[in-house]
Amino acid sequence: MTNTLKKISSGKVREIYEVDDDKLLILTTDRISAFDVIFPTLITNKGKILNKLSEFWFKLTENVIKNHMISIDAKDFPIPKDELDNFKDRSMLVEKLKIVPIECVVRGYITGSGWDSYKSTGTVCGIELPKGLQESEQLSEPIFTPSTKATEGHDIYIDFEKLVETVGLELANLLKAKSIEIYTTCAKYAKGKGIIIADTKFEFGLNSNGELVLADEVLTPDSSRFWSRGDYQIGRGQKSYDKQYLRDWLISNNLNGVEPTPELPDEVVKGTFEKYVQAYTLITGETITF
Repeated sequence: MTNTLKKISSGKVREIYEVDDDKLLILTTDRISAFDVIFPTLITNKGKILNKLSEFWFKLTENVIKNHMISIDAKDFPIPKDELDNFKDRSMLVEKLKIVPIECVVRGYITGSGWDSYKSTGTVCGIELPKGLQESEQLSEPIFTPSTKATEGHDIYIDFEKLVETVGLELANLLKAKSIEIYTTCAKYAKGKGIIIADTKFEFGLNSNGELVLADEVLTPDSSRFWSRGDYQIGRGQKSYDKQYLRDWLISNNLNGVEPTPELPDEVVKGTFEKYVQAYTLITGETITF
């Protein structure tokens, strides 16, 4: 192949290139976003961590559901050699799918926007929860709280009835069941590694046979809340290995959602990167090198 791949999409973190009618190449950049804005400061090598961690979870859950991963080995990428360094270690060759336009959020603990909603209404996305729950408390069973997948601005949480209106009853039930099954499988694994997965979000697509397939990224510090099991205590915020570190800094400096977005100070860049490395190391048991 001699021609540069055609970029067909550019998201907050990922660049998507078309390989052919059946395959895409997804490049994970070092960009970081929070409160729906992208920051100008890069977190160097962050994309490599996300790429490797998604590969790990795809392999762990392949008996639960099919996924879109074909390879993360650069020798399998159909790109010119002079462009290889831009894609190596941070890209994934994947099956092209018809993406379901829903963020499939699963919550095992009450925190974040779910905690805010519960304090106000006693519910999360129309799901009534028991009275008297405390911040960060584990729910009796994981709940499924889908949202729309917005191309711009904020995703909007919807109840299950609205999901049914959007994708139909059969697919809605399957999305819910598989999301909770993946979360439960991975949360059990992570707990044995000293990490509580408080919540996460999944994306799915349909392949050419109409089968549901797990797509995008899976259980990364960008898309999940990873808490320290050893430090866990209900009634307060938790020590985490994820993007919450950045969110907390933004909130404390009244910079959450502010545009134009500021440059991040070196200590925040370093602290965020360290959280991501810790998450990868604890979950996989491996040391990642750059």
